[in-house]
Amino acid sequence: MADYTTLILDEREDRVHVALNRPEVRNAIDATMVAELHDVCYRLEREPRILILSGTPATETAKGVFASGADIAQLRERRREEALAGINASIFIRVAQLPLPVIAALDGYALGGGAELAFAADFRIGTPSVKIGNPETNLGITAGAGATWRLKELIGEPLAKEILLAGRVLDADEALAAHLITEVHESADLLAAAHALADRIAAQDPLAVRLTKTVFHAPREAHPVIDTLAQGILFESDAKFTRMDAFLTGRASRTTKGTAT
Repeated sequence: MADYTTLILDEREDRVHVALNRPEVRNAIDATMVAELHDVCYRLEREPRILILSGTPATETAKGVFASGADIAQLRERRREEALAGINASIFIRVAQLPLPVIAALDGYALGGGAELAFAADFRIGTPSVKIGNPETNLGITAGAGATWRLKELIGEPLAKEILLAGRVLDADEALAAHLITEVHESADLLAAAHALADRIAAQDPLAVRLTKTVFHAPREAHPVIDTLAQGILFESDAKFTRMDAFLTGRASRTTKGTAT
């Protein structure tokens, strides 16, 4: 992958870890970061791998932060045409539509655009210091990059309205109770936990995971046709026969051992 100025990449055979890297502004999402994330997505669309997104880790002298939001200095200067272009919305949609799952590892602030990037992920895990919310109305704008529709799907309408209309920011316990995040780990253990989750995903058949994600996000009216089409593809895959043969062989072996004892 290319050299980036706002992202740090760690590439592995089955996954890519992307760390947001603008710590001087709490990883505020600017136009350069958006462009670099588009480049990452371009590559992952062509070579599907699991994506882990994280921010700046905590140190002895500074708290961790995922992303404090969109870059307000740039946002201040944007006008109607930039809003209609959906600059941030387009990249978050692209992240959500990546072929294989996306894991957001959240430490500290995940606010505004940072929260919307996290909402685009398939999995969100966090630390005890997580603060997640959408304070856009306090700045005279709306959460226009996905929160107004993704958030109510994730946590339900009443709590989503508290966040979007009344400026409520959830801490780790509240986010966990709302299932907005599914695991809480100390900052030092967060990336290891993200990789452990990626390991569990990587242990599945990649094509089955990819098609399951596609079917899961398909509109209601596409079912059950899309389900049966996906299953038809998988029923002809080599992985199906290999994995089912291994299961049946293992079961026969366990039965034999049980009889012998």
